[in-house]
Amino acid sequence: MLSRKGLIPEDYLLTRLAEDVLQPKFKAKAGKARFVSKNGTCNVAHTNIREQGRFLQDVFTTLVDLKWLHTLIIFTMSFLCSWLLFGMIWWLVAFAHGDLDQSGDDFIPCVTDIHSFSSAFLFSIEVQVTIGFGGRMITEECVSAIIILIVQNIVGLVINAIMLGCIFMKTAQANRRAETLIFSKHAVISIRNNKLCFMVRIGDLRKSMIISATVRMQVVKRTTTEEGEVVPLDQIDIHMDNPVGTNGIFLVSPLIICHVIDKHSPLYEMSASDLLHEDVEVIVVLEGVVETTGITTQARTSYVSEEILWGQRFVPTVSEEDGMYAVDYSKFGNTMKVPTPCCSAKKLDEAGGIARFKMTEGVTLRASVRRRRDMHLLGLG
Repeated sequence: MLSRKGLIPEDYLLTRLAEDVLQPKFKAKAGKARFVSKNGTCNVAHTNIREQGRFLQDVFTTLVDLKWLHTLIIFTMSFLCSWLLFGMIWWLVAFAHGDLDQSGDDFIPCVTDIHSFSSAFLFSIEVQVTIGFGGRMITEECVSAIIILIVQNIVGLVINAIMLGCIFMKTAQANRRAETLIFSKHAVISIRNNKLCFMVRIGDLRKSMIISATVRMQVVKRTTTEEGEVVPLDQIDIHMDNPVGTNGIFLVSPLIICHVIDKHSPLYEMSASDLLHEDVEVIVVLEGVVETTGITTQARTSYVSEEILWGQRFVPTVSEEDGMYAVDYSKFGNTMKVPTPCCSAKKLDEAGGIARFKMTEGVTLRASVRRRRDMHLLGLG
């Protein structure tokens, strides 16, 4: 496997989205909201949630979902508040036992060398983080001090487990691995194996693989049921033509994921002109297990009507060099025009299929060549 370092030009940004910087950029129609943005985030706002207490029933997940700034503030305040709380308790124990006033040689304090709240706070830090500088320690004089020492150690262990686990989960989140799973900027519709197909290209920039990678596609559009019910975001699964089998993809090099537009496809009755006027969004979801960590990751993107190119296909990116295969990621999003009927797949089937289209194209091409040859012989070309 070739190392992918240095194969990507500086014009490209290593995100979930890979695009050709020379291609024109399209924007979605005004007023049309995307269900899933290009970087994979879901464009859904949850409002009027009355039962906010449900989030506190799963505190750990809530802490992991928080922003880094809020997590670090909670991390700092949890330790600081526990130190202050037990520092106050140690000061009250010393005050109740008279450790702050007595200084005789025969007097045995509960905790040695505690003379103020500052020294009690320092002793609280030493107990909880097990530093133990040696100047302050508990004695056998007070049973309450021994109990408080046990309680503070248990509380400290619980705080360490929760907060350190939260920090670890945030740094090892699956969406970090998904940053190097890329999709082509545009999707294309063209003829492949004598069938009209919807295609996207996916790739993995890292050398470590995604195990058991699978790809799913959905069409999101506004539909109306036979009873007149309007479904604003109807999610329709579409069948995938897996390029390497049925159990998953082997994502070592960029792959073109193909969906055959047949009679079971939600795109079956859509033509090139319909694509320009209808609000259609195709969501692509890539899932798999990270080889190095064993964590399941997911990368998402979507294609609206303006980002689906009719009559184009992707250019090859893999070449053989010195007995090894090299991937040129500068061509990852490049497309080229190919002869493709502008009608829908339904009308194409009714007209006799792609064979009839190729025959018509061949007759037209031969007639065009014959005209140019005759004009050249007559000296008009």
